[in-house]
Amino acid sequence: MAAKSTIFKASLQITDLERHYYQEHNLTLARHPSETDERMMVRVLAFALNAHERLEFGRGLSTEDEADLWQKDLTGAIEHWIDVGMPDERLVRKACGRSQQVTVYCYGGRIAEMWVEQNSVQFARQNNLRIVNLTLEQTQSLALLAQRNMNLHCLVQDGLVSFSDDNTSVELEPVLLYPPQ
Repeated sequence: MAAKSTIFKASLQITDLERHYYQEHNLTLARHPSETDERMMVRVLAFALNAHERLEFGRGLSTEDEADLWQKDLTGAIEHWIDVGMPDERLVRKACGRSQQVTVYCYGGRIAEMWVEQNSVQFARQNNLRIVNLTLEQTQSLALLAQRNMNLHCLVQDGLVSFSDDNTSVELEPVLLYPPQ
């Protein structure tokens, strides 16, 4: 018998001073049995950094043809495709063909940098691709915030992200790996 997803609920208060976005979102997350707390919390972080009224979670790990998060317009066309981790280059290329914008949130530090270098020729053909890297230490600290019911606060200011619950605060500094600046 297949293991079922674990449901997490989060109340996420976003204060994004860079985008002038101030909103509270009540999120329901299904964590696939093979997904770690770290990956799930990077999905929550990706939501916070791209929050929009039409941004929603995809079916994730269980469905290869769907983004971890996506924002669709009112006709159903994909405006923004967001993946977490280091997806196969073919999947990134396919997402770039289906969406106006694609963002990949990598974590793992140097491993993610090597992944971008290894796929740089293929990525160079994609005009609508952004790849953001998070350090392993930051995402492991973020994973410690994972609980079945979460009350989270996210502050984005000057390229830094502060993620916190009622007891703990985690500082993150996302780094743009692609396109090179």
